[in-house]
Amino acid sequence: MKLAATLAAEEGFNPLMPHMYELVVGIFAFLVVFFVVGRMLVPRIQKTLAERTDAIEGGIKRAEEAQAEAQVLQQQYRDQLAEAKLEAARLREEAREQAAQIKAELREEAQAEARRLVEAAHAQIEADRQAAFSQLRTEIGRLSTDLAGRIVGESLEDDARQSRIVDRFLDELENSNAQAVR
Repeated sequence: MKLAATLAAEEGFNPLMPHMYELVVGIFAFLVVFFVVGRMLVPRIQKTLAERTDAIEGGIKRAEEAQAEAQVLQQQYRDQLAEAKLEAARLREEAREQAAQIKAELREEAQAEARRLVEAAHAQIEADRQAAFSQLRTEIGRLSTDLAGRIVGESLEDDARQSRIVDRFLDELENSNAQAVR
């Protein structure tokens, strides 16, 4: 150490100041590194940064576009839902109207069927009454003829005569009933 201190004192060596050849080599090395970094690395770094910036900005733009499209689709969905609700309400109303119409038609058909059955029953009753009246008339005629034959003491077996007598008797009976009712 003494030697280094003596050499430094002799040469006028300043430890803060490097030698000239170190300075030249350092400046040359700095320029080479600066050139390599400036020409090769900086453009690549700038290109990578630009790509990342574009990717981020493009992602944001795509996200905004996707969000706008989602809002449009959501509004379309809401519109379709509202339209479907209106259509369902319209269909329900049509179904109610059809049900009321069918109910009225069925009621009308039932009433018509009831009237037809009542009319058929009246017709059957009238036919039965006419048959009973005819049967009763025949029976009354036979009994009257038998009674008249017993009273007169003569047989009234002649059918034509018997029929005329019975008809005349019943006509007189009906006329007397009709006059009594008036």
